[in-house]
Amino acid sequence: MIIKPRTRGFICTTAHPSGCAAQVRRQIDYVTGNPRIEGPKNVLVIGASTGYGLAARIAAAFGAGAATVGVYRPSRSSETRTASAGWYNSAAFEQEAEAAGLKSFSVTGDAFSDETKAKTVETIREQLGSVDLVVYSVASSRRTDPRTGETAHSVLKPIGESYTNKTVNFHTGEVSEVTLEPASEAEIAHTVKVMGGEDWRLWIDALRAGGVLAEGATTIAYSYIGPDLTQPIYREGSIGRAKDDLEASALRIGGQLEPSGGRAFVSVSKALVTQSSSAIPVVPLYVSVLYKIMKEKGLHEGCIEQTYRLFAERLYGGGAVPVDEQGRIRIDDWEMREDVQREVDDIWARISSDNIRELSDLEGYRREFFQLFGFETDGVDYEADTDPQVDIPAESLRAAQES
Repeated sequence: MIIKPRTRGFICTTAHPSGCAAQVRRQIDYVTGNPRIEGPKNVLVIGASTGYGLAARIAAAFGAGAATVGVYRPSRSSETRTASAGWYNSAAFEQEAEAAGLKSFSVTGDAFSDETKAKTVETIREQLGSVDLVVYSVASSRRTDPRTGETAHSVLKPIGESYTNKTVNFHTGEVSEVTLEPASEAEIAHTVKVMGGEDWRLWIDALRAGGVLAEGATTIAYSYIGPDLTQPIYREGSIGRAKDDLEASALRIGGQLEPSGGRAFVSVSKALVTQSSSAIPVVPLYVSVLYKIMKEKGLHEGCIEQTYRLFAERLYGGGAVPVDEQGRIRIDDWEMREDVQREVDDIWARISSDNIRELSDLEGYRREFFQLFGFETDGVDYEADTDPQVDIPAESLRAAQES
C-alpha cells in the first residue's frame, strides 16, 4: 500500500516502516560516529520503542556494545491499519542489532502489569543472567493498577487556578490563547498514579526479587523542569506533581541499591518534540521558539544527542556523576542557559500568527513531529508500494500473557 500520514490532533494514526527504519539507522550512525561508551553490559529499557527509551537502547547497544532487553506495547499492523511507529522502530532495532552481532530481546506487553514484569525477569534470567542498567521511560495517559484493577487517567492541567497563555496549532501555524481550568484533587492523584514513580519502584522490586538486578546496578528515569513560562502547566501543574513523585522515588530506590553499590537517578531532559509533549498546550510553541534559538547557537540536540551525552559524560564519564542540589542529573543545561531563555522571553512577547514562521522554527517542529512516525525522512520513497507487515524476529520476541 501507499502509506500516508493521517493526523488526529496531536496524534498521527499511521506510521511508515521504511521511514522509522531510516530514523533508527540515523540514530545508530550518530552513536557509532562518536567515541565508544565505557558503560553498561546488560541493559533493560522499559518503554523502549520511542523517544528517550529508544535512544537509550541504541546508545547502550551501539555505543557500549551492551546486550539489551526492550519492553514495549505490541502494536502489529492489520488489514486496515499500519503498526505503530514504536513497533516499526523496535523491528528495525532488532534487525540492526542482529546484523551487528549484539544480543537483543523484546518483551511486549503492558509495562504496568505483573505479567510483563514476570516475563521480563524470566527473559533476563534465561538470556543474560542479570542487568546492570535499568532505564525507565514509560509515557502513558492511563494505568491500570495490577493490585486493585482500577484504572487511573492522567491530566495536563494547572493546580489552584486557571492558566492562560499562547499556544499554536503546529499544523496550521495559528497562534491563539488557551485557558486551562485547574485540576481537581482526584485528577492530581490519578496523574501521580500514572506518571509518578510507583511503577518504577515496582519494576525495581520485581527485578531484585527475581535475582536479576546485578550488584552495583544503575537505574534512571526521566523528568523535565522547563522555564518560567511553562511552569503553571508543567512543573507546577498536575504533571509536575507526578514528576515530584518520580524524583522522590529515585531517592527511595537509591537508598535500596546503595548497600550493594547501586545508584538511582532522574535525568532532567531538554524540551523536545515527542508524542507526549505535543499534547501539552503552550509547549509546542515554546519548543518551536527554543529550537530556533538553540539551532542558531549550535546548541540543539535531539533524543539521541541528549542520550549519548547523558551516557558518555554523566553516567559513565568516570568519577562521581554530577548532580544538582536535589540529586538530579541536569542534561537540560544548554536549554536553561540564561542567554537562551532571555531570547525565548523576548520572542514570546512578540510572536503571533503573522510572524511565527520568522520568529520560530515551526517548520522544524512540524517536520520532527512527522518523523516520529516515519514520515518526512530523507531518502525514503513515500510513493512506493510498502508492505505494512513487519515482524520482530521470533528468536528476539517474548510476549507477556496479558490479564
